[in-house]
Amino acid sequence: MPSLLSTFTDLFMKAAPDTYVAQMSSNTNAQAQIATFASGCFWGTEHIFLKHFPPSENKGILKTSVGYTGGKEDASNPSYKQVCTGTTDHAEAVKIEFNPEIVSYAELVEYRSVIFTHDADQETIAKRITEEVQAKHFTPKGQKIVTEIISAGKWWDAEEYHQLYLFRNPNGYQCPTHRLHW
Repeated sequence: MPSLLSTFTDLFMKAAPDTYVAQMSSNTNAQAQIATFASGCFWGTEHIFLKHFPPSENKGILKTSVGYTGGKEDASNPSYKQVCTGTTDHAEAVKIEFNPEIVSYAELVEYRSVIFTHDADQETIAKRITEEVQAKHFTPKGQKIVTEIISAGKWWDAEEYHQLYLFRNPNGYQCPTHRLHW
């Protein structure tokens, strides 16, 4: 008799929704770019991006994957179980491959716990937008954005059953904080 984990994993491996992956148009000179965001639960973060920028509607996101980044150098390729112990210092994150001719990095920036940037332009944009949002939405309330903006480190994909989890399991847990705030 198969274990609950193997049944769970098999279910998700068979249910891979092709509608959540897009190809770069051959009519573009743009290079796909990478954006990485961490906000606690990677399932909800991936879900909110794909709900608002579905690849099947050509809204700019080409592909997502959930995984771990920002951890200790000696904790390579950690498992979900290892990350959950807190000993690796990795953040659960979503890596987004996007077409900058359709959706800009500025449009993708979320205000959560960590924004991992991949180049100096992304760092500048993330800081500028964070400052603008701070002034408009948080300073008037006497609050401060605590999002870190740091350079992306090595990326490890999470186990396959975590990929597109909430699309494969629509009744699964969804964090109420994963929403567009304005």
